[in-house]
This record gives sequence, C-alpha cells and structure tokens, in this order.
Amino acid sequence: MAGTDDDAVAAEDDALYVLTAILLTPAQFPSVLGDDYPEACAALGLAPVADGYGLVLGQDGDGARWTVVIDDVSLVAVAIATWDCGMEYELSPDERTVVAALPGWPLAVAVAAPGVPAPHDPAPELIDREPLSPPDTDTWGPAQRRLGADQIALQWAMWREQLDDADFAPADNGAPAEKGSEPTEGRAPSKARSGVRRVLAEAHAYVDAPPPLGRVRSSFAPGEARTLRADGPGWSMVARTDDIAFVLLDEQPGEVLPVGRGPELPGLLEALDKMAVRPS
Repeated sequence: MAGTDDDAVAAEDDALYVLTAILLTPAQFPSVLGDDYPEACAALGLAPVADGYGLVLGQDGDGARWTVVIDDVSLVAVAIATWDCGMEYELSPDERTVVAALPGWPLAVAVAAPGVPAPHDPAPELIDREPLSPPDTDTWGPAQRRLGADQIALQWAMWREQLDDADFAPADNGAPAEKGSEPTEGRAPSKARSGVRRVLAEAHAYVDAPPPLGRVRSSFAPGEARTLRADGPGWSMVARTDDIAFVLLDEQPGEVLPVGRGPELPGLLEALDKMAVRPS
C-alpha cells in the first residue's frame, strides 16, 4: 500500500513524497493506536470528528517524516483501494483539505522515498510538538494485544482450523447445555477463564450502554456472516457472527483464548453486530 514515486502533496510549504496512507474513521482506524476511535485520535492530538480523517505519510525533500492529516476521507479510501489492487494512484489532496501536518509517523513504514535522505524526524527547531512515533510492540501490552487481534481477523481461517472439539468444553461440542451455562474457553487455566468471563460481561454491557465510538466494529465475512471486533480495557475480542470468538488479554501475554458458541454467544454477537459501526 504505497504511492508512486511522483506522488507529492503540500505540507507546510514543502513537497511531501507520499509513501502510504491510512484511514482514521470510527469504523476503520489503526487499532494499535487505541481501543476505540477517540483514543486513536487522541494519540495524534486530533478531535474525534464524526467523518474521520485520512492520514498521508511521507517524507519532505530533506527526508524528514511527516503525517499530513486531511478531511477528504473518500480520496484516501480510493487511493488505498487502488493500491491494494496493485495499480498506481497519484494521491494529491487539495491544500484546502489539509487539517494538520504532524511531524513523525504514528506507524512504522517499511519503504522510503527515492532520491532523498533516509527517513528521520524533522529538526527540533522546525517543529512545535514531539514527533509521532509507532507504539512500542516489542513487549506484550495493549498495542501488541490489539495487533494480535488484527492478525486473527485477517487470518481467521488459519486460526479456526487449528481448533478441534477437544479445545472446547462439552457444551460447546453440540451436547445439550445446562440452563444458565455460558460459553467456555476450553483448557485455559482458571485465571484465563476469569478473564474471559469478564470480557463477555463487559461486551454484554456494551449492548445496554454503548461504549466510545469504534470499540465495536463490524466488517465483511464470507457468506451471510460478519466479522466482529470489540475492544475494552485490557482485552480484545474477534468473532464471526456464525461461529466462535477469540479473546486476547493484557494479563495473558501471547495467549489466544477460543470461546465456544454455547447458548449465549450467538445472541451476544448478534446484539453487538446491530450496534457496531461499519465501513461506509
């Protein structure tokens, strides 16, 4: 997902060589930046406006990293979709759409503009705020937990095929469930079981009292299903409305906990899908 060598936009009177672009909207935002849309905006010092933003990441003529924030979300969405199809698209926003030019990049970018110095932060005397930098994902914590959930959502089939009946308690294998029983996470230790119960309780609470925008998102899945993503303090959940869920916890480093459908999960997922934000 990168622009052409000739892509450039104006940023504080300097040319910006576009490397990539990202959507920052209630339904689609870099989850590594926060559990919800307002938190992701706060990481960049932006107000969480309803229509969202497009983030254009690039380098100026001296090689310095800049993130140009624009309010033309549709333009960035078209550019990303075109690049994803392997085609070129010259992303050149109108200067009137520029909301801010922020030093640094909020995410790691693996490419660099040709013919300019290697990517670096702008000189301190040229900026009036600390440069943006990617969240630390070297150790387990909220940022890495959310990245893990992103990967499960992207590679659902791979994660799902690793499970068999033995990974779930009997009630999740099609056996009659006792009244009042709840979805289970199989062989996980008691601490993990307690964490999953807390996640399910907090997710239920979202249905009655909607959380900050973007905490629950719904996106396309094969067939009639939807992929659900929900996040909260210390947890992330990825689910298919016609299948199971996976839970990740800050308190369980690197663990992915499968939650069987049981008698309650289908209704919870249906309710969450109804209140979730969706890509336009």
